[in-house]
Amino acid sequence: MPVLDEERHLEAAVGRALAQSYPGAIEVVLALGPSRDRTDSIAGDLARADPRVRCVPNPSGATGAGLNAAIAAARHEVVVRLDGHAMIPDDYVKTAVETLERTGADNVGGVMAAQGETDFERAVARAMTSPIGVGQARFHVGGDEGPADTVYLGVFRRSALEKAGGYDESFLRAQDWELNHRIRRAGGVVWFTPDLQVTYRPRSTLRALARQYRDYGRWRRVVAHEHRDTVNVRYLAAPAAVVVVGAGTLAGLAGLRAGFLAPAGYAAGVLVASAVAGSGLPPRARLWLPLVVATMHGSWGAGFLFSRPAR
Repeated sequence: MPVLDEERHLEAAVGRALAQSYPGAIEVVLALGPSRDRTDSIAGDLARADPRVRCVPNPSGATGAGLNAAIAAARHEVVVRLDGHAMIPDDYVKTAVETLERTGADNVGGVMAAQGETDFERAVARAMTSPIGVGQARFHVGGDEGPADTVYLGVFRRSALEKAGGYDESFLRAQDWELNHRIRRAGGVVWFTPDLQVTYRPRSTLRALARQYRDYGRWRRVVAHEHRDTVNVRYLAAPAAVVVVGAGTLAGLAGLRAGFLAPAGYAAGVLVASAVAGSGLPPRARLWLPLVVATMHGSWGAGFLFSRPAR
């Protein structure tokens, strides 16, 4: 578990990891980055309270480096990749190991089941689990069991991680996707199962959400630059929307009023889709949803378009 500034969720996340119904031995290795809150103190208390919890340093704070450090310190042949704000059910490891054995896969994973605690977070969670926000990726919206390009987090055979060379530490984002691509390219199998559900806590502010999705877009472009065969229509949708809306707005401001049809059409589409997708949300969360969706699209698209492809 790579950990950075996770004082809000770390104790609960580690508690869920330790409370597994899996019949074998479990250890939790926390890779501690340079947090600015009480994360390190909480991690230390958890390690002192339970010998199954160990801490290793991750001076850079980068996710890939932390994962590699934790994996190197881990002692077992199955590696469960978690985050400091991921809440796993008590049968998560048991189900994952059984799926590894049943399918022969190298990595199995399931659904990133986003759940918010505030109205804003609830809107983000709905966008992150709906095609309107993230497309049709099974690890976001669910789907049938089977081989996949990537999965959320992942439960790996150590041998597959070692064969692939671990996480590429130069990727500050998209490191999971990039690792799974190398596993598949080497002949391995990445397997999705909806039986694995992980509660994910979304970003709590619009600014943090915009930064998160800008980075997603930026690093997805890096992956596309290095692995050109991975580019597909789904990943180009948000950049295309940014181009069309931006060009239409500029044309409208330059005097070609028809240009305003592009941003108006996009806004209308987001409002209608949000009204449908937001069914059942509290009123304030439903009001947040269109802005959340537009922020996710715009930030991802801008990050993809305007970032440098070189690492």
